[in-house]
Amino acid sequence: MRTCLIVDDSRVIRKVARRILEDMGFDAAEAADGAEALSWCRTAMPDVVLLDWNMPVMNGLEFLRRLRMEPGGEGPKVIFCTVENETPAIREALAYGADEYIMKPFDSDIVAAKFAEAGLA
Repeated sequence: MRTCLIVDDSRVIRKVARRILEDMGFDAAEAADGAEALSWCRTAMPDVVLLDWNMPVMNGLEFLRRLRMEPGGEGPKVIFCTVENETPAIREALAYGADEYIMKPFDSDIVAAKFAEAGLA
């Protein structure tokens, strides 16, 4: 089964995303910030990361930068899921190595469409 690591400081967002991803057939895990997510990835690299931008301890961009430098860190698809909706922010995330971008709020149709666009359907 494919794994998705949900990285968001909001417990509610993590729970909603988990339900959607499990319904899509993913085994879902959760992390509350980028540092926790990086530790998780060092133990078991996921197939995909659903990543928030603004988090305490380590934000999404810093996590993504560090993930891509880890052994095997180029492998996971990374889909930002954030309220950052300005074009420069989206370009910056893609430049850092994100594969797709979802704006909050989201629903199962949006997640499924973006995962399909990233080749995860």
